Amino acid sequence: MSILNLPHAAPKVLLFDWHATLVDTHDAVYYAVDEVLPKLADLGLMDRLINIEDSKTLDDARLVKYVFEYRRLHPKIKEARRISRTDIFEVLFGADEDAKHFAHVEFHKAYRNHYGHVTPFEDGFADVLAQLQSFGLVLGVLTNRDREFMEHEIRAVDGSGWNHFFNTVVCGDDVARRKPAPDSILQALENVDSAPGPGAWYIGDSTTDTIAAKQAGVTNIFYNGAGWDQHWLDKIFPDTIRHPHRPDAVVNDSGELLELVKQFLGR
Repeated sequence: MSILNLPHAAPKVLLFDWHATLVDTHDAVYYAVDEVLPKLADLGLMDRLINIEDSKTLDDARLVKYVFEYRRLHPKIKEARRISRTDIFEVLFGADEDAKHFAHVEFHKAYRNHYGHVTPFEDGFADVLAQLQSFGLVLGVLTNRDREFMEHEIRAVDGSGWNHFFNTVVCGDDVARRKPAPDSILQALENVDSAPGPGAWYIGDSTTDTIAAKQAGVTNIFYNGAGWDQHWLDKIFPDTIRHPHRPDAVVNDSGELLELVKQFLGR
């Protein structure tokens, strides 16, 4: 476990990202993204790709350059399965909110052709959720995908579904702006009659999740299920004026998350 800035308060509310944190939706995301990218010109989005020199990292610049030249993801990105489609669109379009909105809309049209198969990201994650629930914590789950997909996936995971773990579920089409905007976090807290603050922890696997948490004013726990080393974490969280957001803690699996929560609850 890596602590960057120790969380300031014990959790009362735990909000989770969905894909690549709690569950694996396998290759459906990348199939759908690869349906969207060849359409960027027809959507009027090719000219709205970020300038390569404005990319946060060299790897981001390479992604933008490859998409510009080939209108698809590099095979190594799909093979690694370490970057979410939200982060892909963030890398491609930067601060252009309208471009990202149109890309997400097109993604959901394509995702309808591929979604359905969903499994826990880790064996035993359901047991961890049950233990967290037994501590009297309020649990919620957030996702940028539309509710039509989330409703299926949350019922399908583990055969019997995970609805019973969560006091609230907020989807991308429930709010005006998707992550990295803070809207879904703020909506989830409102749904459970809780205010933003250090006692609300948001656990997610992407830089998008970290940005959303920091903009919402809650504690961020970065779930490092992809197994990034410290060098890579320092690259994606550079702590610069342009990219100041860093997680409060990094956990590598659900067991480390459980231990961190128990530490703060004194259990």
